[in-house]
Amino acid sequence: MRWTKRHNLWSGWHQAETIGKNQLEKEGAQASRSLTIRTMKLDKSSLFRHGLYVQTMTARDKLRQLANSLRPVKTRFELQRYGGDSDGGYLLPADFEGIKTCFSPGVDVVAGFELDIQSRKGIESHLADYSVDGPPMNLTPKSFLKKYIGVFDDDVYTTLDTWVRATDDFKSGDDMLLQMDIEGGEYLSLLGVTEELLKRFRIIVIEIHDVVNWGDPLFFKMVSTFFEKITRHFWVLHNHPNNCAGMVNLGGFWAPQVFELTLLRKDRATSLGYCEQFPHPLDRPNCPGQRDPVLPRHWFGDQPPA
Repeated sequence: MRWTKRHNLWSGWHQAETIGKNQLEKEGAQASRSLTIRTMKLDKSSLFRHGLYVQTMTARDKLRQLANSLRPVKTRFELQRYGGDSDGGYLLPADFEGIKTCFSPGVDVVAGFELDIQSRKGIESHLADYSVDGPPMNLTPKSFLKKYIGVFDDDVYTTLDTWVRATDDFKSGDDMLLQMDIEGGEYLSLLGVTEELLKRFRIIVIEIHDVVNWGDPLFFKMVSTFFEKITRHFWVLHNHPNNCAGMVNLGGFWAPQVFELTLLRKDRATSLGYCEQFPHPLDRPNCPGQRDPVLPRHWFGDQPPA
């Protein structure tokens, strides 16, 4: 995860806050606003007046179904590590022939991945990030755009389609690589991308954020649609939890709060079965010195945790 302060792409979303009876009773005496809580009943009208919204969390079965749809598979391509041994390093399938260009939104101050694929594979990168004024780490990219990737075009944001289609690399018709780390903007950005452009990327490495909000049924509906769109065209090859954020328990469903996915377009290979080894031998902690969380079994096995 390339940590940076970013504009909030979720200005239209109200994040639901679930408050249990015990918590309300414990904190109520100290609160400036008091609520009358009847046994196992919450008066929604009263909660609304006090600026509170209570919502039943996403069902655990739905969360497990989503995790099952993201089970990594094996293909004929071995995974190789690019970008160093900490944050900014990813596992990619060894299927690079014909790929000349990487599009990398969300640069911040780290470009180890882009430097590595350029030196080892000759793949040059287009960069985009409004939070910095230019490429970091003495990288000379094919281009740099000082904008965030979002769902509309203005002085601060641009869409993935607008950005990529303006380049000669898109017009060439060659396959491309997408490396995306945009701090939660991935959901709306890729939901809005055209199918034509999405399928031009042979390999995608993407960091998934805001998993704690999957407990909100409305947010989860968007997340489910996002992954349904992605997995129609791409195999999930690898999942690595980011240890900078830790784990979250969503009603008995354990998940990494942030994780990195490696995707390969399905026309490039067939599935040879599910992966069973996690972590991968080439995985490295994003934040050195902190324990790397283990991907829970229900993310890659048949049986849910006990």
